[in-house]
Amino acid sequence: MTVTSVRKDPDALSMTITAEFEASVERVWQLWADPRQLERWWGPPEYPATVTSHDLQPGGRVEYHMTGPQGDQPRGYWEIVKAEAPRSLVFRDGFANDDGSPNLDLPTTTASVTIENIGEGRTRMSVDSVFPDADAMERILAMGAEEGLKQAVGQIDAILAEDRVAPR
Repeated sequence: MTVTSVRKDPDALSMTITAEFEASVERVWQLWADPRQLERWWGPPEYPATVTSHDLQPGGRVEYHMTGPQGDQPRGYWEIVKAEAPRSLVFRDGFANDDGSPNLDLPTTTASVTIENIGEGRTRMSVDSVFPDADAMERILAMGAEEGLKQAVGQIDAILAEDRVAPR
């Protein structure tokens, strides 16, 4: 599996997931920058994502929904704070109502993505999620955020493996 560690730090109100891939920094960035590729891994396998809006510029917004096994469609959005291709991305990650408006009953987090070359054609990606307070961290983790993100990131290797398949 691509995920090498998950670290929860209640004192810092953060959860960091780290993964390593056999791919270039630029290729890993494309997994975020291309909405069709993002759909293939953002969300656990049983809740695939559909990206309906994708603007990775500072001040931009990404909107999506996931479709669950029972047909439910939880919605989410990112408000882009910083995007420095191909190495870093910072966004506020929130839940949305059916009409796409922010769901103010659920907390938002701030996610910081770092993508770095670790040599020999390998790249490390870290996603650090910071929660506004201890209650928000507890609520989001209780909703399965840790396992969901592990499963989501765990799908990336299969996407990258397609790049290595020799053309016929």
